[in-house]
Amino acid sequence: MKWLGLLGLVTLSECIVIIPLTQMKTMRETLRERNLLTDFSEEHPYSLSQNATNDQNIIYHPVRNYKDLVCIGSINIGTPPQEFQVLFDTGSSSLWVPSIYCQSPSCYKHKSFIPQNSSTFQVTNQIFNIKYSSGMINGYLGYDTVRIGKLVSVAQPFGLSLKEFGFEALPFDGILGLGYPRPTVVGATPVFDNLRKQGVISEPVFAFYLSSQQENRSVVMFGGVDRAYYKGELNWVPVSQVGMWLINMDSISVNRTVVACKRGCQALLDTGTSLLLGPRGPVSKIQNLIHARPFGHEHLVSCQTIGTLPPVVFTINGIDYPVPAQAYIQSLSGRCFSNFLVRRQRVNESETWILGDVFLRLYFSVFDRGNNRIGLAPAV
Repeated sequence: MKWLGLLGLVTLSECIVIIPLTQMKTMRETLRERNLLTDFSEEHPYSLSQNATNDQNIIYHPVRNYKDLVCIGSINIGTPPQEFQVLFDTGSSSLWVPSIYCQSPSCYKHKSFIPQNSSTFQVTNQIFNIKYSSGMINGYLGYDTVRIGKLVSVAQPFGLSLKEFGFEALPFDGILGLGYPRPTVVGATPVFDNLRKQGVISEPVFAFYLSSQQENRSVVMFGGVDRAYYKGELNWVPVSQVGMWLINMDSISVNRTVVACKRGCQALLDTGTSLLLGPRGPVSKIQNLIHARPFGHEHLVSCQTIGTLPPVVFTINGIDYPVPAQAYIQSLSGRCFSNFLVRRQRVNESETWILGDVFLRLYFSVFDRGNNRIGLAPAV
């Protein structure tokens, strides 16, 4: 291996922490079974932060998503520790989990935090609300010790939900945002920023390797990069708007013909989204090109055509990143679905795409908060 072993909580410039992620049953199947196949996109702007950790334990977990894979990891809150499964999400910045005082049906289906069982918990009277397109949460802010493997954030602010809507079918208890600080919860410093402030981490870098294989090989690594997970060299792209993992994209093409992002556009790299999301017009054009037909909220594609359909090429900073049909089409229960989905655009918003796990499974991604840039290279 070409990375150094992890050294617990010792802050070293070459320390890399690797936490594996697991692939589970797809959200698409789960939501369809429960008649909850709806979009799950945040109404507030996506903004992200940099997270780094020092943990030598390798644990595989899934990731949040709309209808496909989700990326979930274990964290512990409180003293003694209470364990939660949270989404490691580059599309948001807050940490929240359900409170034992939450009376919503969703909370009964997930692990809840019990404040009185933690000797290090501190309560506040700060209230927070987060709205989603198909759900919402509200609750109050607390402080406690948060552990990610062997990384420890002392007096970490986090949200405790009192009401939840729209989370019943999702396989995680809460969300750990890896986004830049934002005023979603007033005074709530993101976990990554707290770890940096407390000197637990030294390199403001984290990276995702999302395996395209069935076995549990996916990992999120903090504090450095392991070259064993990608081929060639990393291509660095500057963040186009500091405060978000948003980059400039040159174009989207099929068979060497530009079909979307014709004058350049924006792209958000989001581990909290599994699919490829774009504006209605361009997405509809791509659906037509791959012969996808409407099927409820989704689009079906003939499974026999997967081997003949061309790749969709995303050109970023002059580099082509092809996504083959085997990636942008998903087979479920004998049907094949397009992994392109329409996202809600705000009035007068420029063309913006969200590149989720469909893209990130093909390309190893490095989020460099220190230099406000993203590195991409073909995944092994």
